Amino acid sequence: MSDWKWQILQAGAFRLDGGAMFGVIPKALWGRMTTPDDANRISLQTNCLLLERGDRKVLVETGYGNKFGEKDRRNFAMQDRWISDALDEVGVRREDITDVVLTHLHFDHAGGLTYVEGDDPTPRSSFPNATIYTQRLEWEDALSNKSTMTKTYLENHLTPIQQQVQFLEGEAEVMTGIWVRPVPGHTWGQQAVLFEDDKGTVCFPGDMMPTFHNVGSAFNMAYDMLPYQNTLTKAEVLGRARDQNWRIVIDHEPEQALVSVTEDHRGRFALESLKED
Repeated sequence: MSDWKWQILQAGAFRLDGGAMFGVIPKALWGRMTTPDDANRISLQTNCLLLERGDRKVLVETGYGNKFGEKDRRNFAMQDRWISDALDEVGVRREDITDVVLTHLHFDHAGGLTYVEGDDPTPRSSFPNATIYTQRLEWEDALSNKSTMTKTYLENHLTPIQQQVQFLEGEAEVMTGIWVRPVPGHTWGQQAVLFEDDKGTVCFPGDMMPTFHNVGSAFNMAYDMLPYQNTLTKAEVLGRARDQNWRIVIDHEPEQALVSVTEDHRGRFALESLKED
């Protein structure tokens, strides 16, 4: 069986509060790394992956979609773009997607599962021929809105596609060469997606480390449900990535999305930017 061919797709830029993105880290520190706008928001991207092998076309993540109204789009500075635009640019139709794998179900990851067209406000499946994979725990938490954020798990992203969902419970091989493993911290049910290409292992760990600058052990988001657990999860994943030469794709990084893991002179984890082939 040949390895997966893959590429990063950008499903839309947006902005979130810089303080929330770095949690307990003061602005005096994170402000040296990324420059906020006048509303204290920093630039982010919704990076997704398209994996192809034979007749399988697998999408990892879907971005925020096209269903948000003018107020939300203004508040989050959402680019007028969604996953369908990114797929069009590489010659893939939404109907061609055979599988969708999600790290978790927050709006900026699962919003693109459904879409609206024209003046019809009814959400419908964006990928009608796909099987959709998520952890059962994450799905249950999403439907019960188990979050300190009141508008991040949204019903109109999820219930229209529930008949397409295949639930996973813990570590699993989704298909040959693609597997998932729990990475709790940001949510209880978040999972990382890993796969093999001709150079080795690629890991997409979701919001465990949302930007290049979140590599530090304390650089967790205020959005994390379990910040200390995220610190432990991040150390374990980054340690494996360093020791086993994994490449990591960072989900919200607007500039340096593909990285390898090394150490700095103090023995702390550090990232090195890589070029996508």
